[in-house]
Amino acid sequence: MSFYTSLTGLKNSQTELGVIAHNIANSETNGFKKSTVAFADVIASSNTSDPRMAVGVGSSVESITQNFALGPIEQTGSALDVAINGDGFFTTQSSLTGQTYYTRNGGFTVDPAGYVTDGGTNRLQGFPVDSTGTPTSTTPADIQIPAVNGAGAEFAGVTIAGDGNIVASYADGSTTTVAKIALATFPTPTGLKQVGSSNWQVTGISGAAQYGNPSEGSYGSLLSGAIERSNVDIAEELVGLITAQRNFQANAKAIDTATQIAQTVINLRT
Repeated sequence: MSFYTSLTGLKNSQTELGVIAHNIANSETNGFKKSTVAFADVIASSNTSDPRMAVGVGSSVESITQNFALGPIEQTGSALDVAINGDGFFTTQSSLTGQTYYTRNGGFTVDPAGYVTDGGTNRLQGFPVDSTGTPTSTTPADIQIPAVNGAGAEFAGVTIAGDGNIVASYADGSTTTVAKIALATFPTPTGLKQVGSSNWQVTGISGAAQYGNPSEGSYGSLLSGAIERSNVDIAEELVGLITAQRNFQANAKAIDTATQIAQTVINLRT
């Protein structure tokens, strides 16, 4: 019995080491959120068992939970780099599959067709606006910057305001508010599914996305020319790494001790 009990401890320590290694490997990944492991004890008992005689038979991984605390904000100076100072996620949609993603990585670019993208095929979603910058719909859509304005002047640059308005400037000196960035929140963000590249997808646990405007209600404001880095604390992860290693060694020692006891019993019988 002690062999299998200690074996569960070894497996759990190995899982924790894997999670910590993943955190450390992504310490420089923009928008990355670290994870932590929670364990639970396993008890061998039944409804008719005396609770005073319950025997522990090891432990199991209860959950691997993401930590959505705000990461450090780094100033980049790039007009299309934007960080969320508070709650919310950027929403992007794949131009190839139509799949919707949510991210905290605000490193955006403009593709040749004028769409604001994450540098790949995922297009940033926002609310269409009128001439005053007021949203005319609550349904997010692709954000596209016109190559020329109504007067025929060519696109010259773009800025993003703290309230999410994307303002395009043109060669004739005029400006046009193209769209307002839509932020999404979730009833249970820890239930979001990680899909890589600092992207998440909605699940039944996270609940449906609730969209709103930056700087309104519970939605965070936007910081233009900045980007949110990983919220991994290397010092904290290294301490956790040492702890997980010690736990692994302790469980391995318990197995070694059980082996010695078993060998002693065998020798007595022979």
